[in-house]
Amino acid sequence: RIVKGGKEPEIWGFDGSSTNQAPGSNSDCVLQPVFTCPDPLRGGDNVLVLCEVQPTDFTPHPTNTRAAARAVAEKYADMSPMFGIEQEYTFFQNGRPLGWPASGFPEAQGPYY
Repeated sequence: RIVKGGKEPEIWGFDGSSTNQAPGSNSDCVLQPVFTCPDPLRGGDNVLVLCEVQPTDFTPHPTNTRAAARAVAEKYADMSPMFGIEQEYTFFQNGRPLGWPASGFPEAQGPYY
């Protein structure tokens, strides 16, 4: 979603049945912005926005495990955590993932992984 320069991202509604996060008979969901940071790829005034999916009553969505983790982190904020966050990245070379052949697809669990 594009937000006009200088404005804070707002709550955004979407059809949760399209993402299998809600039944078709009650499909309204919302994206609640919870964190923003500068976009390292586009630079300038561009930002990335982390959102949490919620039903329209603004309670944590059943798939939202971050809500429970946040509650625990807040409860034990005076202690040092003993866990880490994993992030995965994909490197590209010549318009395709690094390690992929020039045409077709690599073998399962190939050198690109």
